[in-house]
Amino acid sequence: MSQDRRNDYDVTNTVQVSDPVSVRNAVYELFSETFPGASYDKLWLAFYDFERLFTGRFPGYKGCDTTYHDVQHTLDMTLALARLVAGYERSVEPKDRLGAHRAQMAIITSLFHDSGYIRHSERDSEFANGAEFTLYHVSRSADFLRRYLPELGMAKDVAVSSMIVHFTGYELDLDKIELDDPRDIICGHLIGTADLMAQMADRCYLEKCRDRLYKEFVVGGVAVENAKPGEYMVRYKSGLDLLRKTPAFYQQVMRDRLHRKFNRVYRYIEVLYDGQNPYIDAIRGNITHLVRIIESGDWSLLRREPAYFLGIVNAVNELELLVKRQLASFTGRAVELTNGLLMPV
Repeated sequence: MSQDRRNDYDVTNTVQVSDPVSVRNAVYELFSETFPGASYDKLWLAFYDFERLFTGRFPGYKGCDTTYHDVQHTLDMTLALARLVAGYERSVEPKDRLGAHRAQMAIITSLFHDSGYIRHSERDSEFANGAEFTLYHVSRSADFLRRYLPELGMAKDVAVSSMIVHFTGYELDLDKIELDDPRDIICGHLIGTADLMAQMADRCYLEKCRDRLYKEFVVGGVAVENAKPGEYMVRYKSGLDLLRKTPAFYQQVMRDRLHRKFNRVYRYIEVLYDGQNPYIDAIRGNITHLVRIIESGDWSLLRREPAYFLGIVNAVNELELLVKRQLASFTGRAVELTNGLLMPV
């Protein structure tokens, strides 16, 4: 991984993944090369609507205020998916290819895979931040796709799109998801893979986990879970604690998903890079760096300060205040999960 890579650029340091236009153009190039003559109109409109949704200009929605799952993450993931799709189409027999329409559906699904974090102006008026939807945001994203796709003239894709988006989350047992066409399952595998690869290959992944993901986990009920009335279970005591447990997540969860649940579809990207996989290389680099830091105890090595790409003014400060209030409410009542046991904090 190049030391010269910019914080808001993809793993190849060629596409600014904080900019919807840059990613839209990169995806267009991949799509047009893979599917010559296929229309890009609906994808162009989907990028336009994605930007409106996340910046608070889509009718009825407030905009993105989740600092980890922000504009850059979705664009980074969508670019990774488009590359996986292009690599897949070049690698398989004609009968197994996705085709332009199915590829279009997959790319649009990826653009809105985190739409469930975006608060609706009326329906979600009692919520202060999109991170509060963490545990069920994928189902909310599926609901958004059910409403949105017919507006693009893609009503026939609703059933598949609203199901394969679940490959980016943990709300459904992925092994039990059944679809009529095996190629739709492939789309799910590609989408789930792109989501994992893009975020873990981010140049600032470690800093974002410590400074941003932990806060989303606090607000979303992941870091501290309400085990029973008056008692709480602590999974992550701090952002550093989250990082200390990240190598285990990589070995136990992420690798299982990429290799088994998603059937190693990450390998299709290698067609585009002469047998190399820049995403997997970047992920290994991040994890190796993290293990080195954990062993040395020198957390000062994590000093990058990536920019925020959000749609709500003061979202960063408001989330910080929300986290402080949430943590203060747990004082003296929390228990920590240690080796499967609940222990007082």
